[in-house]
Amino acid sequence: MRHRLLAVVCVTAALLTACGALPETGSGQRTVTVWLMKDSASKEFLKRFTEDFERTHSDLRLDIRIQQWTGIGEKVQSALKREDKETPDVIEVGNTQVAQYVDGGGLSDLTLESMRDWGREDWLPGLAQPGSFGSRQFGIPWYAANRVVIYRKDLFARAGIKQPPKTRDQWLADTQLLNSSGNQGIYLAGQDWYTLSGFIWDEGGDLAKEASPGVWKGTLQTPAALRGMDFYRRLQALGDGPVNADEEHPPQAGVFAKGRVAQLVAVPGLVQAIERTNPALKDKLGFFPVPGKTAAAPGAVFTGGSDLVVPKNTDDRPGATAVVSALAGAKWQTELARTMNYVPNKTTLAGAVAGEEGAAAMAAGAAQGRATPSSPQWAAVEADNPIKAYMTKVLNGSDPATEARRASERITEALADKGE
Repeated sequence: MRHRLLAVVCVTAALLTACGALPETGSGQRTVTVWLMKDSASKEFLKRFTEDFERTHSDLRLDIRIQQWTGIGEKVQSALKREDKETPDVIEVGNTQVAQYVDGGGLSDLTLESMRDWGREDWLPGLAQPGSFGSRQFGIPWYAANRVVIYRKDLFARAGIKQPPKTRDQWLADTQLLNSSGNQGIYLAGQDWYTLSGFIWDEGGDLAKEASPGVWKGTLQTPAALRGMDFYRRLQALGDGPVNADEEHPPQAGVFAKGRVAQLVAVPGLVQAIERTNPALKDKLGFFPVPGKTAAAPGAVFTGGSDLVVPKNTDDRPGATAVVSALAGAKWQTELARTMNYVPNKTTLAGAVAGEEGAAAMAAGAAQGRATPSSPQWAAVEADNPIKAYMTKVLNGSDPATEARRASERITEALADKGE
């Protein structure tokens, strides 16, 4: 995980005096190694950041190393155990991956810096919460992306819908109007469990809960979670999405590009693939946040994105935290959001993308964002995901309570299995 370029810099002159014994280059500079993931930031952004960082931190040099997502978990785990010059000082990790690295004991506790210097109270919950364990902060939010509703402006106008819905009830009513004349009101695959998660969270439910320290239980059978599944069922029925497949089978961008779908739940960047396939849709597409139960706030959404972490085995913590401070700070958060159409890491920075319709819709939803349960074993749930099978069975007419209980039992088993 050599992503995040910014990994190392002494934040104040007082800290600089503590760095004298650290590794140096021939020029007397200390090198901070940062692992960032492929495509998280453009080459142009990284060039600008590096030049500015090294200009304002003359004693530090950045060594940014781009990593591939495939196999990154094992590579990071190995790096967290090393004690040599190849150890990265700052690593970009997926927000839902932080738990497994904390569980291994390989990350630095950044609680003090988070509270004192980095404005922890304003962070997006979907990035901050997965990086927090107890009262301690290990993962520092870098950027976010989440689902919005991509819609056909022309089909909305033809149906007499003058503005996007702001409540779930209105969303259902509008989608019913759009589901006519050979058009699908919405294309929603039956196993889009990320979208389902948002509806469950809106109802006050969750996918799993920590019953006691380190002991997780699946909770799809709770009344709140069942209400979320029922809303999903009603919405999904207003289109022809396959009940036994997820959004990638077939790829939903291709389905939407055929021109007979009014809405899609996806990240805004999917529009690029849609318009490449069907250029006639250019300028006909718009975005709005997933509606909430009331108009007071958008609906909850799964927040994806990345956090920055500092390995315990770094030999330059001051440099590493300086890089994190720069990358997570307002200046470069604003620059990254505008360059990459991301959501900045703080709710107070949402205005940075106000001029971009898709990013602005994401930012509005991100304020209600959540992440998957922060169990180190959550990856085992996703590997053979019982939530998908549960959704298909309910959409095919099986009893929701019965199937939810069975799926919750499988989630509980997966979260208890540590491979021992």
